[in-house]
Amino acid sequence: MTGLAGPLVLVGCGKMGGALLQGWLERGLDPASTYVIEPDEATRASLAERGVRALGGQAELPPDLVARAIVFAIKPQMMGDALPGYHALVGRGGLVVSIAAGTLARRFTDAFGEDTPVVRAMPNTPAAIGKGASVLWSNARASPGQRDLAAELLAAVGTVDWIEDEDLMHAVTAMSGGGPAYVFLLIEALATAGRKAGLPEALATSLARTTVIGAGALAAAGDEPPSTLRQNVTSPGGTTQAALGVLMAEPGIQALFDRAIAAGAARSQELA
Repeated sequence: MTGLAGPLVLVGCGKMGGALLQGWLERGLDPASTYVIEPDEATRASLAERGVRALGGQAELPPDLVARAIVFAIKPQMMGDALPGYHALVGRGGLVVSIAAGTLARRFTDAFGEDTPVVRAMPNTPAAIGKGASVLWSNARASPGQRDLAAELLAAVGTVDWIEDEDLMHAVTAMSGGGPAYVFLLIEALATAGRKAGLPEALATSLARTTVIGAGALAAAGDEPPSTLRQNVTSPGGTTQAALGVLMAEPGIQALFDRAIAAGAARSQELA
């Protein structure tokens, strides 16, 4: 990863924080310039073996540390207790990056001051294998260079897109943040339907998983819109058309997804 250098501070090294850290290290970030705040002792020990500066709390950070970025990868409900401890560190400069769902930028400017540069990012769980999709938003205090840094940090685990309206993060959270769960539900539903149609359970599960993986890879391989790819599979009067006639009948699967994403976005707004 050209240009990515520390010092960086990662607050929280759970599944998403750990995925980010793995991506950074694989792309050449010096582990000795990376400070990770993580309460779990076993995780800290594992990180220390890789040369990362793994600490139990922010009080253990060097008192004069100036970080390029402080990445908050902790749960939203933990922010209230955690943020005050980083006031001095943030005050010495550096970009604040948050991957916490439903946590507005004002939460950080209230804690650290109105001049604090903040980038909100919403990655999703395929980041664990470098296949994530992240959407970013920054406040006006983030410089172009800091926006580039944030994009580089998230590009370590997949694609990066920007939005200019923070309110759209609610829809992003509901759609792509939760999206992997909806795809996993599709795999479950396909497998269950196959089993009910008479297929052995193991075969139904394997076929469902492989079909979704293959369809996703096909969608990613070219520029054709999903509607065209769907039509390519659908022969007039054939078996796929018969099945789609059920899935697309009114109110259909689109109405169900519309309601689902709206419900997720509404919940994100409640958490803000």
